[in-house]
Amino acid sequence: MAHARRNDEPPADAAAPPAAAAAARPAEPAPAARPGRFGGLPRGLVIVLVTAAIVVVVAGMRAIPNIIGPVFLALVLTILVDPIRGALVRRRAPQWVATGAAFLTALFIIVGLVVATVLGIVAFVALIPQYSAQWSQALAGLQSWLAGLGLSEADIQSALSSLDPSTIAGFAQSLLSGLSSALSVLLLAMVLLIFLAVDAAVFPARMAKLRSGHEVALDGLRTIAANTRQYFWVASVFGGIVAVLDTAALYLLGIPAAFVWGLLAFVTNYIPNVGFIISLIPPAILGLLQGGPGLAIAVVVIYCALNFVIQSVLQPKFVGDAVGLTTTVSFLSLIVWTYILGPLGAILAIPASLLVKGMLVDIDPQAHWLQLFFGDTAPPRAARPTPDPPSGVDHGQSAVSED
Repeated sequence: MAHARRNDEPPADAAAPPAAAAAARPAEPAPAARPGRFGGLPRGLVIVLVTAAIVVVVAGMRAIPNIIGPVFLALVLTILVDPIRGALVRRRAPQWVATGAAFLTALFIIVGLVVATVLGIVAFVALIPQYSAQWSQALAGLQSWLAGLGLSEADIQSALSSLDPSTIAGFAQSLLSGLSSALSVLLLAMVLLIFLAVDAAVFPARMAKLRSGHEVALDGLRTIAANTRQYFWVASVFGGIVAVLDTAALYLLGIPAAFVWGLLAFVTNYIPNVGFIISLIPPAILGLLQGGPGLAIAVVVIYCALNFVIQSVLQPKFVGDAVGLTTTVSFLSLIVWTYILGPLGAILAIPASLLVKGMLVDIDPQAHWLQLFFGDTAPPRAARPTPDPPSGVDHGQSAVSED
């Protein structure tokens, strides 16, 4: 006969150990993994995919530089001259007058840069043959110096066989021929300027209508335009300073065509970091032929003291402060965009980098940490809201103009 359970004994199920009780309870479902920013893809795979996409885009752009280059040049020029159109409209000028003035200003910029470059090349080609005797004397001195270093006569002749005035003049003429072949690119840019100038007249109203809900993107476009104008303004100011100083120094040294080389220094100032090296070559060669190594060294020292300090040290600092790009990024921009667009990319390097930075970094709050590498760690400037313009009234503010 089973004895009765005492009142102080716990029930059988209560006596079960905690582990067994926990095992008896149904398992709770694991929380579902939330999709991340990259759709759950591993970060390493995302980096590989982004790198591959960049390579494909760069290869595609490099395949059609004669299309991308003129289009971007026309766009940059439209941004630069748009304040002229806006100022005329605000002064009650007819729309066609304002548009025409903006187009003529952009056309003047293109023609001025081309003419200055052509003048430099033509002057160099015309002056070199006049110094054939001095060139032969300089080569003889160089041969003697190399022979004193222990080089054989055959090695010296092989090294200096291509150094003669006709070779240098031929190289300059090839540059002039390449510039003439680029006229088709410039012609396309000028045709595009016409259409962009017309579209710029109606773009402010379109921007005002579409602003609601797209404030960040449209403010990003304003920032890109403002930074582009700021960059060319800084480059023009420093280029003018360099041109005046170089012209005065070359004139005092007695270098022929000093004004032309100063003008060339102004044009090459739009090429970041290395522009002064290009502008140094003609006056340094002429200094060598006219006054010997001493005069050539004087030209090089003066150019390095003026152009290197102003163009490669001070100007990049001001450009970085103005547009938010470090000196390293400016130099890398020169290499990358010259590789993609050719010689035109050297002039458009900074504006192109500003466009990429603005579209991929500035308008994306989650990408602002990349400003660490570009140099601008301040938050993007918030543009003031643009009210809808009254019907039929143009305030002269372009979508790419700064408030």
